[in-house]
Parts: sequence; structure tokens; C-alpha cells
Amino acid sequence: MNTLKNKAEILDSFRENPDMRAILTIIRNLGLKDSWLAAGSVRNFIWNLLSDKPFFDRETDVDVIFFDPEVSYEETLAIESKLREDFPQYQWELKNQVYMHQHSPHTPPYVNSCDAMSKYPERCTAIGLRLHADATLELFSPYGLEDILNFQVRPTPHFLENEDRMKLYQKRLAKKNWQEKWKNLTFKNT
Repeated sequence: MNTLKNKAEILDSFRENPDMRAILTIIRNLGLKDSWLAAGSVRNFIWNLLSDKPFFDRETDVDVIFFDPEVSYEETLAIESKLREDFPQYQWELKNQVYMHQHSPHTPPYVNSCDAMSKYPERCTAIGLRLHADATLELFSPYGLEDILNFQVRPTPHFLENEDRMKLYQKRLAKKNWQEKWKNLTFKNT
């Protein structure tokens, strides 16, 4: 079984994977403001790596987020459609975080992509990665890497503070059925 011990090893794993390098380059080249490869795309890559599964899972959505009040919902859909047309080997999901707070009960508008990621349902899903123009990788993980590296699934503080959000969290976990794929996951409600 593979082991990852720290942020540097995680970044090296992404850097060394041809699909992830290609995806990160495509995202950077879109030129969208405050854009990241986020959520399940990053989490699943790490869990697959740690589980001796193929690192890049073509079934996993390529979750691209950005934050730009100047880009409408319709324009976002058009960019996503173009991505799917130009790079059909990937399952693109493009979301402008300006609008995404509406999917989390009783949540004010997000101020940027990092704010949005910090309010995702699970701590292990609150993660993002981006490639800068100078080829450096930036990893954002507001709750650290412990949950991902230890296969722990638990709610973010944002979800813990609200009963309606916690109901959404429980429904989401039941629907995702992650334990089918990663047998050693543990789930906590705190």
C-alpha cells in the first residue's frame, strides 16, 4: 500500500501523474478568476493512491471551481460544454462559486473560492489544487490533510453548526456510497 506523509509528497504525486498535469494545465489556461481543481477530484486521487488503485479515476468528475461575479450561470455552462467538447476524455464539472452557496442551507454568498471550499460538506472534500503560471502547485486544505490521509469522513464546521445542513450531509453520504470503493473509510458526525 502506498503511503503519503505530507503535503510535498501529495504535490509530487499530482505533478508526476500525466492526467492530473494535463487537467491542471487546462484549468490554468482557461484563465478563469480564482480557479481550482477541487473536491472529489483531489480527494479521490489521494484515496486511490493510498489504496493502490489507479490514481486517476476516469469515472470521477473533474471538479473545476472558480469565483467571478462577471461570469453568468449561462456563460459557465457554455465554458463547461466547450471543455467537454475539447477534452472528452474527462468528466468536467465547472461551477462558479458565486452561485453555489444556494446549495447549502442558510449560507450567505461566498467571498472567494477558498471560502466556498471551506464550507463544503466534508472536511476531506474541502480541498483544492491549482497550477500557477510559473508551474508551481498550490494546495488549499483548510482543515489539514489528516482526514484524507487517514480515510476519515466528517462534517466541516459549517455543516456541524446547522441542523438542515447536517441532514443534507447525511443524505449526501448515503447517496455517495464511498465505502463501496474505499473499504477502510471511517465516518464521524462530529
